[in-house]
Amino acid sequence: MNKKTEQKIAFAIFRLLGLLVAGVLFWILGFIIYNGISVISWDFLTAAPAEGMTAGGIFPAIAGTLCLVAGSVTLAFPIGVMSAVYMNEYAGGSWVVRFIRVMTNNLGSIPSIVFGLFGMTLFVNTLGFGDSILAGSCTLGLLVLPLIIRTTEESLKAIPSSFRTGSLALGASKLQTIRKVVLPMAFPNIVTGLILSIGRVSGETAPILFTVAAYFLPKLPDSLFSQVMALPYHLYVIATSGTDIEASRPIAYGTALVLIAIVLSMNLLAATLRKLK
Repeated sequence: MNKKTEQKIAFAIFRLLGLLVAGVLFWILGFIIYNGISVISWDFLTAAPAEGMTAGGIFPAIAGTLCLVAGSVTLAFPIGVMSAVYMNEYAGGSWVVRFIRVMTNNLGSIPSIVFGLFGMTLFVNTLGFGDSILAGSCTLGLLVLPLIIRTTEESLKAIPSSFRTGSLALGASKLQTIRKVVLPMAFPNIVTGLILSIGRVSGETAPILFTVAAYFLPKLPDSLFSQVMALPYHLYVIATSGTDIEASRPIAYGTALVLIAIVLSMNLLAATLRKLK
């Protein structure tokens, strides 16, 4: 077998595997859309749950999910980006960077339910936040912090050092070089880390179960110390418990479809911002 034949076989296998992954994705999306599209309506998106969550809508869960996404990203994104800037631009290859990188990797491998227990102990009980948006956002922020740090660090490493040298040679300070040259060039890949963190926060159930999620709360939050419903936990509740699981099953598929749509919308928004830069 010659090299061209081997190459064609290898490319065919890679193409087949790629199509298989895409097929699985479309299969899952098609299954959710097929089972959930029948319950999607304006009332479903804007009304509160009713009749033991077998009727009504999911608007409080949508609002709660958006609050948690906004809160966790607001906390984690600046800290993660600044940590990565320090590690890549200031600390160099010191033992501090190696230590932080090891701890970041370890933090990223911890199961999410452990974050939930930690968040309940620290934010809910010790700091006195109670079951609240603030406690949930802090817990989810810690959950996605390693992801933001690593993606930002890799984005900064991809910027050639010649750009930094040229900026410094023109009289710019190190901080000016980072702000005006390095970060703008790395921004598209940094946004990728933000997209991944939003997707993970949107779908997490275990951390919010201990820190913020309410079983049934058909009203909107009025402060950072309010409990909220959230789409992942609401989906779990109506799919596994309640007085009439079969009656609520279409609502579960509809909730899953809305959750996927929200994540996709956030990804498209972030991708648009990425292109604008």
